[in-house]
Amino acid sequence: MLLDEDPATLIHHTINNFNIAPDKTAISRIHDSLSTLSQARDLRVRDAESSLKKLSRHLSTIQSQHEELASSHSSTTHASEISRLDTQKFRIAKACSDLEMEAERLGSTQADLAARLQELEMQGVEGPADEAARRRDPVEDEVLLRLKVYRSLGIDIERDGKDGEFAKAVIRNDRKGDVHVVNMDKKFSRFFYANYFWQTV
Repeated sequence: MLLDEDPATLIHHTINNFNIAPDKTAISRIHDSLSTLSQARDLRVRDAESSLKKLSRHLSTIQSQHEELASSHSSTTHASEISRLDTQKFRIAKACSDLEMEAERLGSTQADLAARLQELEMQGVEGPADEAARRRDPVEDEVLLRLKVYRSLGIDIERDGKDGEFAKAVIRNDRKGDVHVVNMDKKFSRFFYANYFWQTV
């Protein structure tokens, strides 16, 4: 059967009527996108492989260090060292406690010796000046002696008007130019106040 028109012309008109140019453009864009995605995927794969190699090397190093430490560690030696350190800690704590007690004892002894020295200095080489001084009441002498010792150290002690007990002390430090007023409470021991006075002067 013969066609009324040339087949080439029919094909050309058919192609023009279908308008495949947008499809060809879309296919070109798809190929470009696939190429870009492929390149990006290859880059990510290479980065992941590089990170994996670094992590593998790091893991191998850590495993080697762990094996070395595990082989050199001895649980028996560790327990022995802990026991030794505990014993040393308790010994040091006991030594500190003993030293604190000894320091308190020496502080009390120092205060007593200072008072005794002051007494001897006041008496001089020959002792009390006259026989009447020797015959005075020992309790009164002791109180007067203490007051003299305190005054020589810059401490004035005042009695309470109600019961006659020492209730207040005024401490003067000429070197520092300080004056401290201390209200003496019976709930604290004499050693506490003696030590406090000694530290203040």
